[in-house]
Amino acid sequence: MSLTEQLARFAAETRIEDIPAVVMLGSRDALMDTLGAAMAGTREEVCGIAERFVRETGARPEASVWGKNIATSPLEAAFANGISAHALDFDDSIPTLRGHPSATMLAAALAVGEATQASGAAVLASHAIGLEIAGKLGRMLGDDHYHRGWHTSATVGVFSSATVAARLWGLDALGMQTAWGLAASQMSGLVRNFGTMTKPFHLGQAARAGVLSAWLARAGFSADTQIFDGPHNMQQTYAGADGIDLELLLKKLAQPWEMIEPGIAVKRWPCCYGNHRPITGLLALRAEHHIQADEIDSIEVAFVEGNDAALISTHPQTGLEAKFSIEYVAAATMIDGRITLDSFTDEMVQRPALRALMTKVRRARIPAAETPPGSVFVKVAITTERGRFEARVENPPGSRLEPMNKSDRYEKFMDCAQRVLSSEQALTLHALIDGCVKLDDISILVRATNP
Repeated sequence: MSLTEQLARFAAETRIEDIPAVVMLGSRDALMDTLGAAMAGTREEVCGIAERFVRETGARPEASVWGKNIATSPLEAAFANGISAHALDFDDSIPTLRGHPSATMLAAALAVGEATQASGAAVLASHAIGLEIAGKLGRMLGDDHYHRGWHTSATVGVFSSATVAARLWGLDALGMQTAWGLAASQMSGLVRNFGTMTKPFHLGQAARAGVLSAWLARAGFSADTQIFDGPHNMQQTYAGADGIDLELLLKKLAQPWEMIEPGIAVKRWPCCYGNHRPITGLLALRAEHHIQADEIDSIEVAFVEGNDAALISTHPQTGLEAKFSIEYVAAATMIDGRITLDSFTDEMVQRPALRALMTKVRRARIPAAETPPGSVFVKVAITTERGRFEARVENPPGSRLEPMNKSDRYEKFMDCAQRVLSSEQALTLHALIDGCVKLDDISILVRATNP
């Protein structure tokens, strides 16, 4: 049996009842976090453009565009909703993907799930299976894939999105293989576009391409059904030198599940995850030593090699660029004492005092000799006339070892959702997500995203 067929049989044939309860709960929590971030994201300019695209292109109304009171085809709903889910860079991440898994998958799953009136359990199961595929393919491609400039959230996201759509449309293993063959020819997304509207476009396009791949496979479209095998396969074409052989990864499918190890990280702050460890350390030093911004001589943030690769903006001019700038985020953390959704407006980025402090922020590299294999951490240091204050951070809030509790998740969801929905509507949506596994028809939940 080929590698592609082995993986497809797992993706298509794993039964809902075979998925551990803790994994299904993790998918439920991912749904809550993703929809919350997406609700707030719908207010962004990029989502307004996506809405206009959906309205102007038109389609049979089978799937809802979240927060917009319009419906369209599953393809275009997945596109618009994938953009909303990632518009604020507030959605979840997982280290084996080096990116964001749920925005693409849930945009696809809820679009197809609504069109087919799938159960809540079926949608959560598709997310769990898709996450397993995303994590294993992320390991297969390796970190070098990302460091060469590919946006893994999108290049892998098209496969995980195709997986969830194919499951919800009831495709068998061969249909799954065909969908992946189609997906492989739609892998795209460049890190170079971080800090622009095109970054969330990557995830919307990956969600749409995944749904399209599954739809075409379902309709009888042909594609290579052995895309992970033989000459010029996907791994040979795209993987970095540190990629793990897929044959080895297949032996570890669901042993343990990606949801359990390494687990999904939930964002505490709406910016690139590369900023989160530094924010944690800077806030701790600010509070412990009562440091005022105007007394700071310098701020140093030291990264393990490659772990600031996504932070491509050193002199951001816009709120979008600032999400990918440790220079901005460090300065804003010390001036404001917090990072919120409102930290990333163009006006906030252009504050004179903030831009002055940005010039005092510098990056450094942690020597490889000080970095145990597999470890990720940062060191932050603030120098003032009173002395030099230092901190080392491994686990930011929301990570597997410092998880958000139920109260934290609820607070984040309500803060985001109430930017679009009334308090009563947000509570209703929260309750539907909380009990999602018992829903006979996911459409009830999806339509509750409409204000």
